[in-house]
Amino acid sequence: MFGLIGHLTSLEHAQSVARDLGFPEYADQGLDFWCSAPPQIVDDITVTSATGQKIQGRYVESCFLPEMLANRRIKAATRKIVNAMALAQKNDIHITALGGFSSIIFENFNLNQVTEVRNTKLEFERFTTGNTHTAYVICRQVEQASKKLGIELSKATVAICGATGDIGSAVCRWLNTRTDVAELLLIARDKDRLQALQEELGRGKILGLEEALPLADIVVWVASMPKGVEIDPTTLKQPCLLIDGGYPKNLGTKVQHPGVYVLNGGIVEHSLDIDWKIMQIVSMEVPERQLFACFAEAMLLEFEQWHSSFSWGRNQITVPKMEQMGEWSVKHGFQPLLSF
Repeated sequence: MFGLIGHLTSLEHAQSVARDLGFPEYADQGLDFWCSAPPQIVDDITVTSATGQKIQGRYVESCFLPEMLANRRIKAATRKIVNAMALAQKNDIHITALGGFSSIIFENFNLNQVTEVRNTKLEFERFTTGNTHTAYVICRQVEQASKKLGIELSKATVAICGATGDIGSAVCRWLNTRTDVAELLLIARDKDRLQALQEELGRGKILGLEEALPLADIVVWVASMPKGVEIDPTTLKQPCLLIDGGYPKNLGTKVQHPGVYVLNGGIVEHSLDIDWKIMQIVSMEVPERQLFACFAEAMLLEFEQWHSSFSWGRNQITVPKMEQMGEWSVKHGFQPLLSF
């Protein structure tokens, strides 16, 4: 049995889908109520591999909302994640993916120090962030979508916004060693980490966002932002590929401009329909086939009977681990989303 721990994109989104999730009493409630709401299992899932193998899973709604971070409700946010983990563990789920901000909160607030939740001793080996698969999928999206647009990587400049994060640093490692990308632009808030990444890669220019965007043929957005950002598309190259790997999406509004192409990053399509309802609730375009790559990682680990963390700890993702996860992804029928 695999598990998925997720959350909704905003208070407004949560209120609008509460009835669909099965708790209508939450629909008219404000942020204070959601801060105290417990996690709930709201979906049972059946997934069939391209090999014919079937697995079962469950979706745990954490009731975390990005506004909790924006309003500095840190205790509420951290409580959401550890309570959701404890619920998954108590339901004997073998491997569970921490989706969206779940893994970011775990890392940033050192939740590995929380060893027990209501008499449940957390077994962290039962959990995976899903970041290895997400990073692999984003890299494949860079490679394949750029080819569709006629952008030659050997001549291209790729900017990574959130370069020092778990996913961002993994994307940099892959692009640096598995592609012939001409130039990497490294964007992040922490200058010390940026310099360490630059030294590790042996290249890459450290730039601010406004300085980097007009130079980039491809922009990968993997920064952890509770709120999106607005950019002026007239400052971008044409063609320009924007791969938005955030959840909620980093781009505040859909960029619509001639020659600028926005791709939902870190999304995969499965070769067979999945029996579930949660992807309809998060408004996936083809909810029976499309899903977050981090969620698919838990499915892949269950298919492979790997009941232990695969993605865990900050900046531990290696290119060989991405290649291994990629092999499993292809084997079981997942492919990167490539539709603009």
